[in-house]
Amino acid sequence: MHSPNLSHEAFIDLLLKEREQLPYFPGRVSAANFIHQIFSLLFICRTPSPCSKEELLIQYEQIKIELEQLIQATVKNNELATSHTRRFMETLPTIYQCLREDADAIYTFDPAATSIMEVMATYPGFYAITVHRVAHQLWMQKLPYLPRLLAEIAHSETGIDIHPGATIGSAFAIDHGTGIVIGETSVIGNGVKIYQGVTLGAINVSKEYAQTKRHPTVEDNVVIYSGATILGGDTVIGHDSIIGGNVWVTHSTPPKSVVYHKSEVKVKGKEPFEEPINFII
Repeated sequence: MHSPNLSHEAFIDLLLKEREQLPYFPGRVSAANFIHQIFSLLFICRTPSPCSKEELLIQYEQIKIELEQLIQATVKNNELATSHTRRFMETLPTIYQCLREDADAIYTFDPAATSIMEVMATYPGFYAITVHRVAHQLWMQKLPYLPRLLAEIAHSETGIDIHPGATIGSAFAIDHGTGIVIGETSVIGNGVKIYQGVTLGAINVSKEYAQTKRHPTVEDNVVIYSGATILGGDTVIGHDSIIGGNVWVTHSTPPKSVVYHKSEVKVKGKEPFEEPINFII
C-alpha cells in the first residue's frame, strides 16, 4: 500500500502517537547482558585464578538487579517485579542441576566432546538449552515479552529456535543444532537427543488454534536425526524410538519404533537409465 507523503515533523508525530499506544519492550542489549551473566555465573570462570565466593556473590546480586529492572520495565509494578525476581532466583539451583544433566548427556552422546567443560563453554546446543531453561521459567511465570526476547537472542546466536513455552525434560542433548525449530506446545521427555535441522511443528497454523496443543510430544529416550520433520499436536513419538533423517511424520508412532526412508541404489550397466528428474536452478 502506498503511504502518503509526510513531512519529517508529521512523520515523527505519527510515530509518537503510535508509541503512546505501545507497551514497553525490554531492550535487546539488556536482555542479552542478563542471559550472558547467568551463563557466566553458572558455567564460565572469567579469571585465570579460581573465583572467590565474594566474586560469585557479586555476580549473583547483579543478576538479581538486572532481572528486576527488566521485569519492572514490562509490568510497571515494583512489588510485582520484586516478587517475580525472587521466584525466578529460587528456581535457579534447580535450573542449574538440570543443565548439568544436559551437559552430561551431550558429553556422553558426542564422541567428539573431550570434556564437560568443553560442552558448557563451546557447544551452541548447550547454550541454546541454557537460554531455553531460563526463558521457560519466565514463561511459566507469565511474564510478557522477555521470554520470547531471550529465545530470539539464542536463535540469532546459534541458529536454534526453541519457543520458551516448549516443555523439555532432563538430559536433553542437541548435537550441532543449526536449523532446529521446536514449537510452543511441544513436549519433550527425558533423555532425548536431537540433531540439526529437526522441526517439531504444527500442522494447522490458523490463529483460531493458538490456545490448543499444536506441536508433537516426544517421549523419553528418543533420537531424532537431522532434517526430520514431526508435525501435529496429536502426534506422539513413543519412547525409545529412532526417527531417521529427512523423514516427515504426522502420525503417532509406538514405543521402540524405527522410522526411516530406504534409499534405492541402481548400478548403471549397459541398459540405459530411466530419464531422471532434472532441476534447473
